[in-house]
Amino acid sequence: MKLIVGLGNPGIEYQFTPHNAGFLAVDRIAEDCGVVVTNRRGKALTAKARLAGQDVLLAKPETFMNLSGLSVAALVRELEIEQVSEDVIVLYDELAFPLGQFRISQRGSANGHNGVKSVSGALGTEEWIRIRIGIGKPPLEDGREIKAGGRDYLLTPMRKLELAVLDEVLDRVKVAVETVLTKGVSAAMNEFNRRPDPENGSGEGK
Repeated sequence: MKLIVGLGNPGIEYQFTPHNAGFLAVDRIAEDCGVVVTNRRGKALTAKARLAGQDVLLAKPETFMNLSGLSVAALVRELEIEQVSEDVIVLYDELAFPLGQFRISQRGSANGHNGVKSVSGALGTEEWIRIRIGIGKPPLEDGREIKAGGRDYLLTPMRKLELAVLDEVLDRVKVAVETVLTKGVSAAMNEFNRRPDPENGSGEGK
C-alpha cells in the first residue's frame, strides 16, 4: 500500500492558510475518491482509497507541522512499508515557487520547512517522493519578485482569489500523484516539472 501524506496544521483556524496546502491536496484526492479523511491511526486522520488502480492510505498528521515526522514514521511502521523512497508521497507547501506552480522530486533538503525537516529526521532519510505546492507571491509585472515568508504569512487565511488559483492547482496535483502511481516518479517529473509556457500562460503541471 502506498502512503500519501499531506502536511499541515490541524484546527479550523489553519484550514485555508498557505501552510496547509498539503492538507488541502489530500482532501481533494479524498473527495475525488469518494472517501473522507477521518479515521484516526498513527497520530493522523486517515482514509483508505483506491487511486489509479492502487490501494493507498491518505493521511493528515494531527501532530502540528513541526512534528509531522512522528506521524509519518508511525504510519510507515504500521503499514510495514519497506521501500520508503518508492511508497511514501508527501504533499506540502513551498515558498520558493509562486502560487499556481508545483514540482515533483524524489529527494531533497528541508529548505527551511519544519514539516519536511521532521519527516526526514523521523524516517532517517531524505529519499522520499515529494510534491511541493507553490504558495509564494507571483512576480510583479516588471519582473521583480515579492518575498513572502514568515509565520504571519504562512498562517494567515488565503484570499478568495488565491484560493481560486490553488483550487485549480490541487486538481493538477491529484493527476500528478496518479501519474507517479501509474508511470513512476521519473515519468511524472518529466511530465509535470516543465517550465510555464509564456505564450499561453499555463503553469507547471499543465
